[in-house]
Amino acid sequence: MLEFEEYKVKLNNAKPGLEDLRGALKLESAQKEIEELEAASEREGFWNDVEKSQKVQKRLKTLKNKVENFQKLCAAWDDMYTICEMAIEENDDSMLEELESEYKQFSEKVEETRLGTLLTGEYDANNAILTFHAGAGGTEAQDWASMLYRMYNMWADRHGYKVRVMDYLDGDEAGIKSATIMIEGENAYGYLKAERGVHRLVRISPFDSAARRHTSFASLDVMPILPDDGGLVIRPEDLRIDTFRSSGAGGQHINKTSSAIRVTHLPTGMVVECQDQRSQRENKDRALKVLRSRLLQQKQAAYDEAYNAQRQSQVGSGDRSEKIRTYNFPQDRVTDHRIGLTLRNLQDILDGNLDRVIEPLILADQEEKLKNNPIQ
Repeated sequence: MLEFEEYKVKLNNAKPGLEDLRGALKLESAQKEIEELEAASEREGFWNDVEKSQKVQKRLKTLKNKVENFQKLCAAWDDMYTICEMAIEENDDSMLEELESEYKQFSEKVEETRLGTLLTGEYDANNAILTFHAGAGGTEAQDWASMLYRMYNMWADRHGYKVRVMDYLDGDEAGIKSATIMIEGENAYGYLKAERGVHRLVRISPFDSAARRHTSFASLDVMPILPDDGGLVIRPEDLRIDTFRSSGAGGQHINKTSSAIRVTHLPTGMVVECQDQRSQRENKDRALKVLRSRLLQQKQAAYDEAYNAQRQSQVGSGDRSEKIRTYNFPQDRVTDHRIGLTLRNLQDILDGNLDRVIEPLILADQEEKLKNNPIQ
């Protein structure tokens, strides 16, 4: 029964952290806001303003999820402690395997929730748009871009996020030239914003008959979906809207009719394509939403200054001097050059366990903020 005694100690040690998490989540104020929003939604005429009511319902859902998720953590703690006491009292070790599994899940969820409390940026809670571009190097770079595309899709799936394919352009022989996806879920942008930049791959090329080592580059841009406000007016005469036949390996997301939409904002030259929906209207609506987010980014000066400076220093055109991370197959390691982080088991990360990199980046960012602003 020694194992159960050890788990009791672990659980008792975890209890203060759980209480700290309650404070970090600001659950009391969240519960108060829930009550206020529910009261507002019951007032006469509330549903007449569709846009406002939808925003309120979305906010309610976010707050309730926060409260319910913490309640589930507390319930899991109680259940595990009860299992320990029952097992010790009855001298029964049959539940040890179940306890080990539950404790692992509990610890991971606590850490995930704790990291979420550090994502306090203005747009951190928003959905994210990821755009992949193969660098120079033809098939090698295009195959690498598709590997990154797969990695972020698998990461999103691990987190229960929804992925929508917005644009997908096949490579010449393999991989992709470019692709754009939207990842929908709480804190999607907050988790992924540091992924913006150039990613380098070192491997023995599967496309080289001489089996030589090749270095390939692909760039990733990460952008939040911004609210449909801010006083931005997009004039119809400033837009050129073209239709074209969908193409690419988007599977069931991509159809082969002329429903794909390309929207060009003439004053800025900004172009957005969308081909994941079945109708032109749906693709147009989604493309305009992305265009609005991009234009709002430019308009909001404070955000622009930080975003554009970082983008210029990190994304660029795929030049090797701009790399943020190297994935080295011969040495089975991933190195993030910004924080000097090196991790083994490269394939595990490419299979979507990207939190091994994301979490240290969030913690490093938090440490830097505290260093620059010690009084908070």
